[in-house]
Amino acid sequence: MRVAKKSGCIKTTTGPWTVRRRRRDGVVKTSDRWPTPRERENNRLREQRRRRVAARIYAGLRAHGNYQLPKHADQNDVLKALCEEAGWHVEEDGTIYRKSRQSAAVSIGRRTLNCMNQQKLHSGCPLPEVKKNMERRRGRRKGKTDVDPATEIETGLSVSPPVSNKGIFFCRRPRFGQVGSRCIVKANHFPAELTNKDLIQYDVSVTPEVSSRSMNRAIMSELVRMYREIELGMKLPAYDGRKGLYTAGVKEYGVAIKFVARADIYHLQQLIAGRQTDAPQEALQDLDIVLRELYTSVGRSFYSLDIRKPQWLGDGLQSWCGFYQSIRPTQMGLSLNIDMSSTAFMEPLPVMEFAAQILGKDVQNSSFLLNLKSLDVNLQENIKKALRGVKVEVTHRENVRRKYQISGLTSRPTRELIFPVDEKMNMKSVVEYFKEMYGFTIQHSHLPCLQVGNQKKANYFTMEACKIVEGQRYTKRLKDKQITSLLKLTCQRPREQEKDILQTVIQNEYEQDPYANEFGINIGSNLTSEEARVLPAPWLKHHDTGKEKQCLPLVGQWNMMNKKVINGCTVNHWACINFSRGVQENAAFGFRQELAQMCQISGMKFNCGPVIPAYSAKPEQMEKAIKHVYSAALNKLKGKELELLIAILPDNNGSLYCDLKRICETDLGLISQCCLTKHVFKTSKQYLVNVSLKINVKMGGRNTVLLDAISWRIPLVSDIPTIIFGADVTHPETGEDSSPSIAAVVDSQDWPEVTKYAGLVCAQAHRQELIQDLFKTWNDPQQGTVTGGMIRELLISFRKATGQKPLRIIFYRDGLLRHDYLVLWLILRFVILLNLTSISAVILGSRVRVVQRITMNLCVCRYARCTRSVSVDPPAYYAHLAAFRARFYVDRNISENSPAPSMGSVKPLPALKEKVKQVMSYC
Repeated sequence: MRVAKKSGCIKTTTGPWTVRRRRRDGVVKTSDRWPTPRERENNRLREQRRRRVAARIYAGLRAHGNYQLPKHADQNDVLKALCEEAGWHVEEDGTIYRKSRQSAAVSIGRRTLNCMNQQKLHSGCPLPEVKKNMERRRGRRKGKTDVDPATEIETGLSVSPPVSNKGIFFCRRPRFGQVGSRCIVKANHFPAELTNKDLIQYDVSVTPEVSSRSMNRAIMSELVRMYREIELGMKLPAYDGRKGLYTAGVKEYGVAIKFVARADIYHLQQLIAGRQTDAPQEALQDLDIVLRELYTSVGRSFYSLDIRKPQWLGDGLQSWCGFYQSIRPTQMGLSLNIDMSSTAFMEPLPVMEFAAQILGKDVQNSSFLLNLKSLDVNLQENIKKALRGVKVEVTHRENVRRKYQISGLTSRPTRELIFPVDEKMNMKSVVEYFKEMYGFTIQHSHLPCLQVGNQKKANYFTMEACKIVEGQRYTKRLKDKQITSLLKLTCQRPREQEKDILQTVIQNEYEQDPYANEFGINIGSNLTSEEARVLPAPWLKHHDTGKEKQCLPLVGQWNMMNKKVINGCTVNHWACINFSRGVQENAAFGFRQELAQMCQISGMKFNCGPVIPAYSAKPEQMEKAIKHVYSAALNKLKGKELELLIAILPDNNGSLYCDLKRICETDLGLISQCCLTKHVFKTSKQYLVNVSLKINVKMGGRNTVLLDAISWRIPLVSDIPTIIFGADVTHPETGEDSSPSIAAVVDSQDWPEVTKYAGLVCAQAHRQELIQDLFKTWNDPQQGTVTGGMIRELLISFRKATGQKPLRIIFYRDGLLRHDYLVLWLILRFVILLNLTSISAVILGSRVRVVQRITMNLCVCRYARCTRSVSVDPPAYYAHLAAFRARFYVDRNISENSPAPSMGSVKPLPALKEKVKQVMSYC
């Protein structure tokens, strides 16, 4: 018996195989056995297949990925190339250092090692030991070394422009596609030119500290006005309103302005010319800030009343039109991307009128002027939430318009409020104070006062003497009607949008803008024209029992007339609950019958009637009603589970839909389909078709597949087992600082059709875009280093569903910046190279035409909610739907004032039931 470190089997081409088995006491027993001829042949074929796949990967990386790999490359060479691309330098012993262009560098011959802010991924040695290790290696190699022994270690600050490397190129498209009919399209990009001026960043500190960006900008504007001609040397700096100040060219400042970094334009020009791989984010950020000195900014979007007349949204809100702009490096050069946008702003109304709109009443109506204590508690809370944080200006002091921020409402009416007026604690009422001090008579003293300032030292202002300040973006959640109105206003035809974009460029007058001139930025006035191709639509396959077995979509859409779903589900046990007071039983009965009939016509085995009689309940009794119906169905079915719940909801249902989905999917493991009241009364055939298609995929069926899929003709999918991932992260709405972000990853579960997608979700830190649980490792006391994460779990699920290991991965990810993409790419390659040695990943740049066709086919066929194509690839869209659905599972009892969750304090989401997890319940 021999003791070994690991268990497993060592297979050789000839001779016996060494088998190691771990006993219960932890000792590994080693023995030899002779394999059968069939086992030896299978092992030989497996090794040949692995080498062919590896050789194909290495050849593709050399030809299309611009990787400098040796002739006989292995996994370590690929990992080294990936690390170099992601910004890490790899030593011969495996030590990894983060590259930094402006850090102190260590020159060893022709190599440069980062010695400032060293970040080691592996067990690397400190810098002083590097030379010793190299000497040891030289000794072992008997004088054969690739480093000159006479080389000295030098340190210094690297501030010169980066030297281009002839072997490194910008990742350009290797070729252009030829499939499809050619056409000319216009892109909302405007060519931009820059002079060779460096952008200098300074750190600004204002004392006493100011939290308002607008106040900081006002202070900086006054500083520039007073000292530009003398101290600033006629330079016009750009200011971001916080800590960053940017100038064109070097200028020394003192006191509160400190030099931070130099963002040279040379680096950006090298990137565009194809001689640099990493984009200089600091330079692009500085250029964005320079062009931000125009309108009211919200992120990278700008809003102004001059662009378009505001549109009324209701409840004291109005829509402002604006535009988004961002400097982007492209293969054609630098360009300014501009797009139109709209968002909700507070309407500059008197506070009395704003409160009336919140309550849905007329301010002149006497019923509104009743004491707010007679109103419902929820209505009072609605007014408080709507006014909290809003800036108002007083109107009772003639020419004095001071501004304040509302912190809340008083719990007592104005006539009951008193406060001390001197140190002797002499009290005076608010009504008397306004009359004596300002000659203002309060008409509605029975209403509460606005409270500004903090709780310890509060100031009171009557509602009728205040007006909402103009230009305040509304950051709270919009109502459904407001969202609908905003979408209608923003929905434009291409020609209308082109006209607005061109008009915006004309109004901005970039050629006359002092900041653009100061920094040498020239913006073109014409949209970029590009040659495009309209790809041919793929043929779709339906069930053979339908009159039409195949169809070709026209203009991105088709219908289910004379067609049946390719794989219809079976629904034997279903129930229905009516939560709408406006829907009578006869109307609900007719709707149920029509929906069941449409499901049967579409090719599903759908029982005509529910398991138990239809149940009606009030919305506030939703949880009790669902559990009652669920238990009643279980009793009648004698142990068999209820398969589907159909719920009729009011048109304006608030949180009813969210709570219903949470209870069904996390508590009961029940698939549900919700229908609004308006569709019950105005039922269209197309609506019933769409609902039946959603029910089919939720219950595990397929609606349609590509004809090429069942014919094994989809490139990069049909040849070998392929898994398609989609991932997305949804963030809480603006103002919800206590809610976590939700990440979701979905994957195809049916190769080669790739129409079914299982999904996993997780909560992570607030506004964290990179998915934390995608791939992770941890140390187990017994098993050692353990790998896991969402990717691994979905790979295992794919193998269980198809019976095969995936040999290729296609990954769609929405919403990533370039840096995040590199990190994701590196993680995926670690999964590929370390866990699945025979797997290959699709490199988008190497097979552009094939990837275009795959994405086109997915957008036409794989979206299961309707009979038309979508503009977003369905894997990423499904991930977005899954993440959005998971937000319903977040604990809603979190305080509004609680801090944002950090990396380790995120409360996990409630687990989905296994029945729900394996189907597309999020559709």
